[in-house]
Amino acid sequence: MTNYLVRMKKLTQAEEQIMQVLWSLKAGGYVKDILEMLDDPKPHNNTVATLLKILVEKGFVGIKNPNRNNLYYPVVSKSLYSAQSIEGLTERYFDGSYSNVVSFLVDKKQMSIEDLELLLKELKNKKP
Repeated sequence: MTNYLVRMKKLTQAEEQIMQVLWSLKAGGYVKDILEMLDDPKPHNNTVATLLKILVEKGFVGIKNPNRNNLYYPVVSKSLYSAQSIEGLTERYFDGSYSNVVSFLVDKKQMSIEDLELLLKELKNKKP
């Protein structure tokens, strides 16, 4: 299978939580904005700031107005990260086969035949 996406670093669960908040904020946010949107129990302010620093270093997050009140914004889109994650999962656990992924989901009753029929219909309608 051809890898059409740029390999990016993996995120920890805590980093992904921060990214989910930033993706939902669209225009970016300050540490206090991000902290407000995180589930309880909320991490300490310094923990969020440290995670943001790591995300900047990994190239996932950018900073506007770098000063004491940095405005953080996502550099990597949610769709790009999702595509990369699904591709990696497919490569590691399903021999690179998306049909193996779908078969697995059907076997585990996480995808119904009706879902498959709907998906097939959507795919047929998207033909170029």
